[in-house]
Amino acid sequence: MVLLQSLRTGRRLTSVLLAALLGVLLLVISGAPASGASAHRVRGHHSVKRRGARHQAKRAGRDGSPGAAGGLGQLTGLLPRNHLTTESAIQVDLNKETVRLPIYKGTAPVPNGQAGQTETVWFVLLDASDSGLAHDLGVNFAPKLANIGVGCQACVQTVTIDSPSPAQNRFGPAVVHFQGAPDFSPTRVAVPGPSGFPLKSFQPGAVAAPGYSPFIKIDGSNVVYNAPIIATGEGPFDVVRHTNTGDRVLGVHIAPPSPPGQFLQSYADLLFVKGFDAGQPIVYLSTDAGQPLTAVLERSTYVPALNEAAYNGGDDFLGSSRERLFGFINGQTGGGNEQSQGFQHLVLDGHAGEDASAENTGLINALRNGGDLLNVFGDFPTLASPRHADAYSPLWDAQLGLWTEKAVKEGLNKRQIDENQVFNLAATRPDLLTGVNPATGEPAPYGSVGVDINCAVIAFTADAPTANLAEPAPNSQFPPL
Repeated sequence: MVLLQSLRTGRRLTSVLLAALLGVLLLVISGAPASGASAHRVRGHHSVKRRGARHQAKRAGRDGSPGAAGGLGQLTGLLPRNHLTTESAIQVDLNKETVRLPIYKGTAPVPNGQAGQTETVWFVLLDASDSGLAHDLGVNFAPKLANIGVGCQACVQTVTIDSPSPAQNRFGPAVVHFQGAPDFSPTRVAVPGPSGFPLKSFQPGAVAAPGYSPFIKIDGSNVVYNAPIIATGEGPFDVVRHTNTGDRVLGVHIAPPSPPGQFLQSYADLLFVKGFDAGQPIVYLSTDAGQPLTAVLERSTYVPALNEAAYNGGDDFLGSSRERLFGFINGQTGGGNEQSQGFQHLVLDGHAGEDASAENTGLINALRNGGDLLNVFGDFPTLASPRHADAYSPLWDAQLGLWTEKAVKEGLNKRQIDENQVFNLAATRPDLLTGVNPATGEPAPYGSVGVDINCAVIAFTADAPTANLAEPAPNSQFPPL
């Protein structure tokens, strides 16, 4: 199994199977730019009422073509705070492609250390399964996280917190004690193949030690939090080669002791990712993945347990902790092409083989102008329908699409920006878009491919996503609309 085996085990592709996959991909990687599409005017998040209905949808593409692309939204300056879904974020700097998040102190066993040896760790808070606590902490409400432990005890770790005296803690968070932490010492490797993707060789830059999951429950509570560890130790922090930080950490600030009556916040600057939801540009943070190749492409921590999280293809069905994400193997490429998207685009145009750092301005500028995968998300916290807003989960179940030779030749392998439009293409236009068979790289039925990624949404960069751009084709979603 070429693609999926690489995603799950990290073994290099054999020359025979690589040639088979490349043969398919090379057949369909060309294409031409196309015109843009209209976008919704909508309101912001949390303090602004949701309005409209999911059925009040606009069709994309005035030229009648599927998924004609919109823009990437605001590209420079600080994003207005009323565009944040993760309201605890200190700032989103669009010049630097970073989100500044509060970081919290914890301890965890040293990966590969002696028994009983612990170290300081630093983590961020992104999502919670309880609505009240999510709003209190300024993170996303993600009810599906309550299912993260279904059939996978290792997918959620139980942590403990200190109970300090008043003299020890006048005001501030308690120290959290984790069962495991990531090992950030490996060197991330992403060597492009002859045509970019598939990669010639790869290795995750961070790997979970035993006991680690980014999803935690505090002992005595059933609430699940998305709390990935992003750095270890007391500093200095390596934000260039990332030997003690995640591969998306571009800066770490540890606050000094707080004066009486004040609280000084420690924080980290993390490289965000661009994507789309319901026709609108969004930014999110990728922190963990259940497969080695996914972790490499996402610059995230490889957490093997997440491969078993409930469950492949689950989406909105009973017991699922996942939500659907839509990626594309062979979308158009080109740094200046408004229709570029997908794996091939990321490797060729997004500097995927380089380490991310604040000094790597070539990488930052490429991503700022659309060099990311530009995946399409499903449910999102600002959607007008509470049913769909509350179906958001940071754990995304990837559905990978392969454009057909016909789509490429006719210039129809355009950037997709809306979940329903992707559904409709897969359901009604198999002559344009199919799934991909991981064993051969050839077309296959569309759906889950066994890839899951922890990607918490951070903000939207234009209008808030509120309604899809098209009505769903019959029998393309569950529950039916």
